[in-house]
Amino acid sequence: MSRIGKNPVAIPAGVTVEIKDNVITVKGKLGELTQEFSDVTVKVEEDNVIVERSSDFKDHRAKHGLYRSLVNNMIEGVSNGWSKELELVGVGYRASNQGQKLDLALGFSHNIVLNIAPEVKVETISEKGKNPIVKLSSFDKQLVGQVAAKIRGFRKPEPYKGKGVKFVGEQIRRKAGKSA
Repeated sequence: MSRIGKNPVAIPAGVTVEIKDNVITVKGKLGELTQEFSDVTVKVEEDNVIVERSSDFKDHRAKHGLYRSLVNNMIEGVSNGWSKELELVGVGYRASNQGQKLDLALGFSHNIVLNIAPEVKVETISEKGKNPIVKLSSFDKQLVGQVAAKIRGFRKPEPYKGKGVKFVGEQIRRKAGKSA
């Protein structure tokens, strides 16, 4: 039995869950999310969502925990929201935003201008003497993670000096340089 899949997902106040034709729809104060599912059955009982699988095939066992986690992330997102923070480490690395346009100066010959999806709120924090921080927040966990990974992919942290775009709190595995 899947340890994650067998746990019911609690539905907080102010969140509605509807299931119709293998599509689950979750509505809350921050937004609305939908997810298709297959090989499992999803039921709403009282204030809980229960995910059950039909058989013990390997594929069904894998999807059991997956869909339970996806439903949990959807319910958490529409009630509380998700956020990720990225830190720009390096001399001259800057970030600014005008609405949904994020302008990054990452040491290339030109600035990178990225249009962020309207569902994601972007905020840049620049304090003197500290590294610039880009804060992304939304009700969709997958979208926040995808946008954060795209921004990090422009200049990944390198192992010698640690320069690049990293998540706040991320530990960079450092290497020793050339020894004289």
